[in-house]
Amino acid sequence: MPRYFLFIWFIIIPMLALYGQGELHTTSPKALKHYNQGKQYYNFVDYMKAVAELKEAVRIDDGFIEAHLMLAEVCVDLRDYPVAISSFKRTVAIDPEFFPNALYNLAHIEHLSGMYNDAKDHYQAFLDQGMGSKKRIRLAVKGIESCEFALEAILHPVPFNPVNLGKNVNSEYDEYWPSITADEKTLVFTVLVTGKKKPDLMGISRQEDFYVSKYEDGLWAKRKNLGPPLNTSQNEGAQSLSVDGKYMFFTACNRKDGHGSCDIYFSAKIADRWSIAMNIGTPVNSKYWEAQPCLSADGNTLYFTSNRPGGKGKMDIWKSSWNDKGYWNKPVNLGDTINTSGDEMSPYIHPDNQTLFFSSDGHPGMGGFDLFRVEKQKKGTWDQPENLGYPINTHGDEIGLIVNAKGDKAYFSSDRHSESGKDIYEFNLYKKARPQPVSYMTGKVFNIETGKPLTAKFELIDIKSANVVMEAFSGKDGSFLVCISTNKDYALNVSKEGFLFFSEHFSLSGIHEAVNPYHRDVPLSPITAGQKTVLRNIFFEYNSFRLRDESRVELNKLIEFLSLNSGVIMEIGGHTDNIGDEAYNKTLSENRAKAVYKYLIDNQIDKNRLLFKGYGMSQPIDDNSTPEGRARNRRTEMKVIGED
Repeated sequence: MPRYFLFIWFIIIPMLALYGQGELHTTSPKALKHYNQGKQYYNFVDYMKAVAELKEAVRIDDGFIEAHLMLAEVCVDLRDYPVAISSFKRTVAIDPEFFPNALYNLAHIEHLSGMYNDAKDHYQAFLDQGMGSKKRIRLAVKGIESCEFALEAILHPVPFNPVNLGKNVNSEYDEYWPSITADEKTLVFTVLVTGKKKPDLMGISRQEDFYVSKYEDGLWAKRKNLGPPLNTSQNEGAQSLSVDGKYMFFTACNRKDGHGSCDIYFSAKIADRWSIAMNIGTPVNSKYWEAQPCLSADGNTLYFTSNRPGGKGKMDIWKSSWNDKGYWNKPVNLGDTINTSGDEMSPYIHPDNQTLFFSSDGHPGMGGFDLFRVEKQKKGTWDQPENLGYPINTHGDEIGLIVNAKGDKAYFSSDRHSESGKDIYEFNLYKKARPQPVSYMTGKVFNIETGKPLTAKFELIDIKSANVVMEAFSGKDGSFLVCISTNKDYALNVSKEGFLFFSEHFSLSGIHEAVNPYHRDVPLSPITAGQKTVLRNIFFEYNSFRLRDESRVELNKLIEFLSLNSGVIMEIGGHTDNIGDEAYNKTLSENRAKAVYKYLIDNQIDKNRLLFKGYGMSQPIDDNSTPEGRARNRRTEMKVIGED
């Protein structure tokens, strides 16, 4: 969303009324002629010609206050702040009470230009004048606070080393709004290509499309247009890519199936092509402005920007949660800790699901939109946002920052270091601003008999809390990628109709990091007599057949499997390693198998469908000479005996 669309409402509306009021302050027919011509060009949005005419009007009559004001206004639209500042200063010098807000407008433009001391002085002069509205007085006080923050921030800069992603990603056009997969191998971004379409009202041809670049051999490969049907003759932008790169939410405006001016759309990657975009509908989209979506790593929460009623300011950040019925719940405003009377935009929730990055012009900052971070507390409330500091933030607009899963690298777009418009950069995020590091797990689900890939449901469960932290499906090629927090122990369950379910447990406690993800291929066995699978998330007390509480998740999964496959007859087999007496181990393994058997029949599974047997140390599946091998040999198995 261009900055001037926000700023016009802020400054220009109170000024428009001046142009049709009373006698103009000039005695020069030539100056008046140029002024009227400039006004006409302005009304037709031909700003460059309007500027030329207005400059000529004030050259002829330097006391022509209305011409100075209109020239300032047009230059604000064009972001020609030096001329706007000069024109506002001349307006104030001619008559500070003719347009009282001129002092405020001057201070605000100086603020946006990084002239903090001048801006602070003129904000104060506006307050001293005592002619502003309550709203404008409040904004001036906030402006002084932000200028003081900026002056202090400049004295204490944060580490910042932006690196341009290079010519394979960036070009002579504007590149912005990066989104990246958890493995940092796929980068999708928006490109504003000019010259393709009929010029818009600003006299500029614009076409926003999605492009992708793959990270290969230590470099970003040559970017490619994602093509139809995702890219259309209309504009697409401000996208959010799922952590596995298979789903995308994005913004599109003024489409036939739209609910409001801008809506959020969804597309899925099928093989190597993206599907036709689908409007995600109500209650997320409304007759208002919804844009800039960000999907959480677990796929359960969608953050976005909207100006819908019920907010704290003009643009607010909202969220909607995905429910068990398969649709998005009514959006909830993130509240006044994050949202202000100003604008909050570009939400990005890190894969840790605790740290939110966003842009705001309502919190104290350097000017324009600044980047902030905020952490979610255990009760779901948010801490106070923290400005990312200078020089990450400047007097310009910083919008659209993302952070990698490990939390140490950020990507953003900027025109501060480029002569060709906006480019995408990466930089090392300084330690204090980093979220908790998150690793990821990859794998492929396949039929153990044929080797063919399978689309299957998988669940990741926090063993300690028994909470399902991720529930999703592998792709048509059987592959999956999910983000997972480090320093935890997990259970993995994978299931598909017609197959035995698969279970595994693994630990990310000090072993795996984001740079060393956990990989596990998943073989699924068809439900046929003789097939078996290891129940790796059934745990017993040491040297005992007492089931530990952590086993309940797996046991309940087993109950679910038997309920869905009511004809299956199954044997529960207990196995041990070779440590200890053979007879003792056989008894222990049988008692452990019996404990599982008893849990199942206590939970309404017909005992006639179940057998249990202890095998002791007689059927090892790994080498008993290592601790790891012995751990794999200590196991509980389920084996299909037959089907009714």
